[in-house]
Amino acid sequence: MSSRSASVSRDTHETKIACSLNIDGQGAGDVNSGVPFLDHMLDQIVRHGLLDIKLSCDGDTHIDDHHSVEDIGIVLGQAFDKALGDRKGIQRYGHAYVPLDEALSRVVIDFSGRPGLHFNAEFSTAKVGTFDVELVSEFFTGFANHARATMHMDVIRGANAHHQIETLFKAFGRSLRMACTIDDRAGDTLPSTKGAL
Repeated sequence: MSSRSASVSRDTHETKIACSLNIDGQGAGDVNSGVPFLDHMLDQIVRHGLLDIKLSCDGDTHIDDHHSVEDIGIVLGQAFDKALGDRKGIQRYGHAYVPLDEALSRVVIDFSGRPGLHFNAEFSTAKVGTFDVELVSEFFTGFANHARATMHMDVIRGANAHHQIETLFKAFGRSLRMACTIDDRAGDTLPSTKGAL
């Protein structure tokens, strides 16, 4: 099997981002987003998705974290789209429930070629430290649109916003791992009756 890896960069007036991804990694991460809470969440994706991700972002965080968080989602989505190539042989669908103490989230992914995010979360607070929790959906919107994936994400319960968000990112990582796994029984075929994704 050829290496399913990709490197993507994005350079705008708001952010400068460099990202390298290996889908078939060992869970090795080297992330510096400029947003400490996001680094913690990206580490969850790396570990629970068994992905190798190296990412750096120089963003206009003196304004706020919005541009950095959204653009990192975009770049990571582009990296997945590029690394998956024609998507032949992948399982395509991935899902996971992940708890963290009182919090529980569910994530379902379809690498369908049709981008869309269905996000259902009522976080218990507006901020975790200095991080605006409304940026969580911005990150995943950027990813879904540029990975060309349909994603359903639900925080089912939770009282602690940190826990709620962390369960989403952990479940996202495990869902990615499942959806991107090569199905040995499928051979070199597309997981679609249409013959295209």
